[in-house]
Amino acid sequence: MQLPKSIIKFFNDLKHNNNRDWFAINKTHFKEIENQVKGFGNEIKNKLNEHDNIDQFKLFRIYKDVRFSKDKTPYKTHFGLYWNRVKPMLRGGYYLHISPKNNFLACGFWNPNPADLKRIRKEFVFDSLEIRTIIESDQITSTWGSLIGDELKTAPRNFDLNHPNIDLIRKKQFIFRINFLDKEVYDKKFINKIDLFLKTIRPFLDYMSEILTTDENGQSII
Repeated sequence: MQLPKSIIKFFNDLKHNNNRDWFAINKTHFKEIENQVKGFGNEIKNKLNEHDNIDQFKLFRIYKDVRFSKDKTPYKTHFGLYWNRVKPMLRGGYYLHISPKNNFLACGFWNPNPADLKRIRKEFVFDSLEIRTIIESDQITSTWGSLIGDELKTAPRNFDLNHPNIDLIRKKQFIFRINFLDKEVYDKKFINKIDLFLKTIRPFLDYMSEILTTDENGQSII
């Protein structure tokens, strides 16, 4: 399945007409595009389930919650697609962002809860050989690049600042991201490219899932 070029044009137009009157006039066109994006997302879900276990695909709504935002424009100028892996055994998920000149595929752990973050950090205190072997492999670095995400400037409380794995221990997020040009998004090969990239990153998600489903002694907690 191929995404339409009209996605990029629609959002470019919306950026200059982000109001309810314009959207009402163009809502039928938006719904046509939205349905195509939903079909694209479900097809990716089906492809993923050939080599992963996905229990949900979600297309985020275009309507913004402006209650606590300084920007009161009512509509998002992007599509956000999310695929959730089957829990509790499999952790992490996949996200695709489509917006003019800001398209990207991301995966990993955006906001681990305190218990999960502590468990990950304690694992890296004990050992980092396996995770480094995975994230520094040619397979991942040649497509996804390096692990990114927010991190502390110093060590977390009760962790040693001089620990050899402090570069991993101080992280608050564990994310990989690939950026795309607009023309790549509506290329007919885009869906297969996404599927290939998500196959490539699986060892990282599977290893992190193993950490988060076991205690410090390696015993299952689920």
